[in-house]
Amino acid sequence: MIDNESGEDYLETILRLSAGGQDVHSVNVARELGVSKPAVTKAMRLLEQKGYVTFVAKHIYLTERGRTYADEVYGKHRLLTDFLVRLGVEKKHAEADACRMEHLISAETYAAVKRFMDDK
Repeated sequence: MIDNESGEDYLETILRLSAGGQDVHSVNVARELGVSKPAVTKAMRLLEQKGYVTFVAKHIYLTERGRTYADEVYGKHRLLTDFLVRLGVEKKHAEADACRMEHLISAETYAAVKRFMDDK
């Protein structure tokens, strides 16, 4: 388990960037998250030590463990975004709020939102 929001944001970003089959590099992640390349390098070292990412010729890849975790975080993000949009929140605000909420929401509340959205 990752003990901070930024680690989850890095995994989610790598997942989204790699979705089209493209190779992911530190510069892509830095640009997407609006952070410095050295910050990405430091984060990638920590994520590699925890078994979430691996490197091949400067390309960043999610491990199976990393992909599972990133899928979970991104799934929360998508569900919460859809929930907020359904409530009438503008899409760009819903995206930003969901990004913060996905890290803080309790399992009980998330399950309730999921049930609500599944029923609609």
